[in-house]
Amino acid sequence: MVSSFLLSLREGLEAALIIGIVLGALRKIRRTDLAPALWVGTLAATCVSILAAVLLTIFGLSLEGNAEKIYEGITMFLAAGILTWMIFWMSGQARHLKGELEEGVNKAAVSTGKRSLFWLAFFAVVREGVELALFITAAFFAGNNEQVGTNTIQTLAGVVLGLGTAILLGWSLLATTVRLDLRRFFQITGMLLILFAAGLVAHGIHEFNEINWIPSIVEHVWDVNSFIDETSVTGELLKTLFGYNGNPSLTEMIGYIGYLITVSIFFGRSTSKRDVKAVQPQV
Repeated sequence: MVSSFLLSLREGLEAALIIGIVLGALRKIRRTDLAPALWVGTLAATCVSILAAVLLTIFGLSLEGNAEKIYEGITMFLAAGILTWMIFWMSGQARHLKGELEEGVNKAAVSTGKRSLFWLAFFAVVREGVELALFITAAFFAGNNEQVGTNTIQTLAGVVLGLGTAILLGWSLLATTVRLDLRRFFQITGMLLILFAAGLVAHGIHEFNEINWIPSIVEHVWDVNSFIDETSVTGELLKTLFGYNGNPSLTEMIGYIGYLITVSIFFGRSTSKRDVKAVQPQV
């Protein structure tokens, strides 16, 4: 639930910011008559995203044996890769997002109008939605496969709470004097999502260990299930959020630690460079 909440909050806030920027641009050029096309595009993108999440999950649940493990492993690696790209992209490109969207709105207003704005909103939101669908599917399979019903309820609850919070934050940023330090917000959530992505990498390696696509080398480096059982509430929380495994293989540990160190170093360097640029005086 925590992982789906965090993912939904981040992706939902990005989508809310996009919608808010486009609405602001429409008000600026006095073309609020095009707003309905924005909302239709947003609704269509939402429906596509929900459909993608449902299809990905249903397809995964329909598989058995090695096919299920292969699908889950690929889903974990794919989600981790896209999540990593998203963390760095949003952290580096957020400052240019407003200008690019406003330019797109201006072009849409003077060209085909509603049709262009529909597709502008659709593609901007559907990217966030499909990414979220993949992440939520990966988070769902990262839980206990024997507790499908519980996983479904917890995942849906996290998504609803995360998107609801994102909508409230987005509305507050646009309609009130509340100001959120978005740069700091994306830095903090980025660090948390790096931990989540590292867990996805380890979980994907675990699935491939079971079908011998990736050798374990050492099957169990340690076993701490007597201290924190994977099936306990705490163990399940750590498993879905950070990829906890009470008795990991050596390749799982190498993948987890290697990913965590590598991405954290690059993320730290990129944020440090942007912080330095932000405090440099304008000449």
